[in-house]
Amino acid sequence: MLLTEIDHVAIAVRDLEAAIDYYRRAFGAEVEHREIVESDGVEEALLKVAESYIQLLTPTRDDSPVAKAIDKRGEGLHHIGYRVDDCAAALAAMIAAGATPIDQAPRPGSRNTTVAFIHPKGSFGTLIELVQEPAAGH
Repeated sequence: MLLTEIDHVAIAVRDLEAAIDYYRRAFGAEVEHREIVESDGVEEALLKVAESYIQLLTPTRDDSPVAKAIDKRGEGLHHIGYRVDDCAAALAAMIAAGATPIDQAPRPGSRNTTVAFIHPKGSFGTLIELVQEPAAGH
């Protein structure tokens, strides 16, 4: 089994502050990590749930994939992040199983992770992010 756990469920929102406030009021959830990921054109807020996260995402520029997703489908579920021990091996296994990669090779993600995205086409309509945690001590 290549998947070790669900890393995060990503929810695309127009107003990050309003979404954070809602999750705080509704669930008592607090932001554990917040980061702007320039390469993806997003700002994220991670709310810890056990060993996983709810990732609230908002676009930082109009041409980002998240901005385009909100324009096309509105706010809501954007992707699922699956935690793996070896992102490159998991990406290769998914491609061998018929997945359509968005990233041809793993790349840096937020929180010093290594990530790769898989297109929803060929994955039953779900955008998948493979997430490898940083090595201990990094």
